[in-house]
Amino acid sequence: MQKTTDDILAEGAPFGAMFGAGSFAQRVRGLISGPRAVVLILGLTGMAAFGFVPGSAPEKHPTTTLEQTLLLPAALPLLDALSDQPYWREERVARGDTIGNVLARAGMRDPQAMTFLLSDAEARPLYKLRPGRALRIALDGDGQLQALRFLISEIELFTITRKSGALQAETTIPEREVRREQRAGEIQSSLFGAADAAGIPDSVTVEMANVLSGEIDFYHDLRRGDHFAVLYERVYVDGEIVNNGRVLAVEFTNGNIEHSAYWWQSPDGKSGYYNAKGESNRKAFLRTPLAFSRVSSNFSSARLHPLFKTKRPHTGTDFAAPIGTPVHAASDGTVEFVGSQGGYGNLVILRHAGRITTYYGHLSRFASGLRKGNRVMQGDVIAYVGQTGWATGPHLHYEFRVANAPQNPLKMVMPPTAPIAAKDRKAFADSVVSLKESLQMARKTPAEKVASFN
Repeated sequence: MQKTTDDILAEGAPFGAMFGAGSFAQRVRGLISGPRAVVLILGLTGMAAFGFVPGSAPEKHPTTTLEQTLLLPAALPLLDALSDQPYWREERVARGDTIGNVLARAGMRDPQAMTFLLSDAEARPLYKLRPGRALRIALDGDGQLQALRFLISEIELFTITRKSGALQAETTIPEREVRREQRAGEIQSSLFGAADAAGIPDSVTVEMANVLSGEIDFYHDLRRGDHFAVLYERVYVDGEIVNNGRVLAVEFTNGNIEHSAYWWQSPDGKSGYYNAKGESNRKAFLRTPLAFSRVSSNFSSARLHPLFKTKRPHTGTDFAAPIGTPVHAASDGTVEFVGSQGGYGNLVILRHAGRITTYYGHLSRFASGLRKGNRVMQGDVIAYVGQTGWATGPHLHYEFRVANAPQNPLKMVMPPTAPIAAKDRKAFADSVVSLKESLQMARKTPAEKVASFN
């Protein structure tokens, strides 16, 4: 005797009796038994999609039982396949979590697996869990562990797999995937504030400023309403962001003046940043040896010394910055001096082409391994801001000398490096078209909707 849905509801059969424990495929298979089946499933599942106005009762309508013979054998193998497939779940490690906590949240019910994780030496990497890291866990319908993936570091991927009923653990070197991401922002208070609002990582913001530091003073020149777009790389391993790569293009409008920089590598391997005309963004010397700072004392022929209270020449420029701020080489050169020297305190002297030397004083410490005679490249970190020698506060004392005669670096016109070779101009122009399209897309897309792409 076939029962209608009204008959079953009248008997008070709970939904749990019809949709009990087990996977969805198993529950469907339990209801579809035999060569014939009624439309009970559709009737019950459809009810969940509708609600009633509070305080009202549903109207009674006459019901009709419909029966139809269904051919099920072709569907059952699909249901069997679905029930046997594990499902993957990602869990983020919270502060104070143990591996047992994380796996329990994922729904694992597998004492054998827990014993393996606690006793097998190969599973030790799972005890290096740090808050925020992700575990990807595959379980079957009974909560048994089928696989697990955990990125230990950028170059170590820990995996557990179940083969022939037994669990096996191994650590391998994962593949890296580089994607591109574009963002745009507008200055309201500061560069970092605008970059944060646009979802741009801090390291990308610093690199963007370094690329354009020869044209824009990011401490003094920024104003409300300045806007920018940037295209950069992000490095993924096993689906997780592990690093930020190179800035590929940036366009920055500062006070209605447009500045641009596009990364280009020529067929002969020479690379750098160039504007749309193919002119190098890289000047012979950086405007300042610090990424972000302010001038606390200018170059002067007669400055009142803050310690001795007498007027004397100030042959450099002081940049105020917190202790530990990285100091960059202003240009390619050779280390001529590393050590302590009188009022300079800890000092680095670099010698450059054209009888030019640069001085970096009052340092807290030097870059690891920096020695006299070392070759350094423009932008290399050579030391860190401090307060040694005759310094009343943390800052960098920077001198620029030509034939040992001090010059004011902020007033000197620094020549650019060589432009793109004529034979590469067309290839460079073609690459700029693609980069500009990505930046234009960033300007038209809200930050929360920007997606990375390969």
